[in-house]
Amino acid sequence: MKNLIKTYREQRGLSQGKLADLCDVSRQTINAIENDKYDPSLQLAFDLARILGVRVDELFLDERKGSE
Repeated sequence: MKNLIKTYREQRGLSQGKLADLCDVSRQTINAIENDKYDPSLQLAFDLARILGVRVDELFLDERKGSE
């Protein structure tokens, strides 16, 4: 599963550190999520979506879609 957190974060002019502060997590956590090295909890996914102004399903791409 790929995510678009970096794309939406940059579109909103947020640094990793600022987004981390808004989510009450570390910048390293945001970096790991953006690089698909850490799967956020459901609560963190909802927090990210709320802060970035998108739905949760818009943040995450199912790479299997379209291949069926």
